[in-house]
Amino acid sequence: MSDISSASATVAAISTPPSAGGIGIVRISGEDAVAVADRVFRPTGPRPLSALGGYRAAHGRVVFEGRDIDECVALVFRGPKSYTGEDVVELCCHGGLFLLQTVLRAVLAAGAVPAAAGEFTKRAFLNGKLDLTEAEAVMDLIGAQSAQGAKAALSALDGALSRKIRTLCGELLGLSAQLAAWVDYPDDEIEELQTDALRETLTRVETELSGLLSRFDAGRAVTEGVETAIIGKPNVGKSALMNLLSGFGRSIVTDIAGTTRDVVEQTVRLGDLVLRLADTAGIHETSDVVERIGVSRAKEKSERAGLVFAVFDRSEPLDEADAQILALCRDKHVIAVLNKSDLPARADEAVIRASVPVCVPVCALNGDGLEQLEQAAAELLCVNELDTDSGLLTTERQRQDAEAALAAVREAIGALDAGLTLDAVNVSMDDAIGRLLSLTGERVTDAVVDEVFSRFCVGK
Repeated sequence: MSDISSASATVAAISTPPSAGGIGIVRISGEDAVAVADRVFRPTGPRPLSALGGYRAAHGRVVFEGRDIDECVALVFRGPKSYTGEDVVELCCHGGLFLLQTVLRAVLAAGAVPAAAGEFTKRAFLNGKLDLTEAEAVMDLIGAQSAQGAKAALSALDGALSRKIRTLCGELLGLSAQLAAWVDYPDDEIEELQTDALRETLTRVETELSGLLSRFDAGRAVTEGVETAIIGKPNVGKSALMNLLSGFGRSIVTDIAGTTRDVVEQTVRLGDLVLRLADTAGIHETSDVVERIGVSRAKEKSERAGLVFAVFDRSEPLDEADAQILALCRDKHVIAVLNKSDLPARADEAVIRASVPVCVPVCALNGDGLEQLEQAAAELLCVNELDTDSGLLTTERQRQDAEAALAAVREAIGALDAGLTLDAVNVSMDDAIGRLLSLTGERVTDAVVDEVFSRFCVGK
């Protein structure tokens, strides 16, 4: 669980952001949550919190070391009908940082221990209130930066992905049980599973898993954002594009080539996409040691990026440096940004399109073409076609489990086609079932669970 608390301890943390606000919440969860809260909360009315049922509120004051700390409304939730599945009390106070920290000190002095990162949601998972995909959706919902991202996260929290995975797992479990019974009890009158029916089900599961994986990049794009690199030779308008997308002068723009020598980063929104933009140094041959480091970093960024804006000066003929850029664009999600669209075109667009089919004329200085760039990015990442209600894979952990399950299903189909025994087919099916159960958290190691919740903020 953590070095500080154990699964049986009553834990507490500030659950609102670490900044001043109108209201701040200290959350307490565990078997002694109500008793701990009673030691620091003095109600206005005659009844202590211990006398209240679940989903009840009481007005009063928080008391610490014999003095009143703050006016407070205490909310009581009784397990298992609470967020964590345990007894929970939320002390809703004024949102000053000093006040909240003092209230937390009072709660800890009254018998609670500090909650670890993500501990409340981890307890919800361990107590069966959420599965692992739903727990991960909590952080996606908190971090959502667009309407589509929030909708996708809420859909996952409501169980859209879990239901799809459980359906697929259920189909495989039914097949596996029937195969196991036929193999283990050959003398009993158990009808042999027909090969065609077995292949049909396996193919259907394969198609569903392939579809989930094909939508992974789009799902991650709307929930986490996309690593995006702006590349090009010097002085084609990369920094001007960065500033256009950022909405302010994030990068230095001059007529002097090579102004940007390192990577400049900024998170921006382009339509319903969140882009983690990196404006890179101009890629070209140079003897300058500093510029060469910048060029190397630019190439590294383009390799790791989920989306690349390759910028070309539309008003000048293409040269060897532009050819280098086109060579870097192979096998990537790339949009060719044909900058300086306000000037007569001299670049050979056909040469660019041969390597990068998606080309968008833009004037980075006045903003012409920005809407077309937004549309092109959404279409390239398949965000426009994304059904956020159908269940999406949004984390690398989920993708790896889905890929392993798909590989095992394909192994089962291959074994069937090769005429291997049905128990060999069943071994591969069992592997697929195990990975699907791992995806939802029904069969997962403590190390994986700890890794998932270590990414949460304290208080959630």
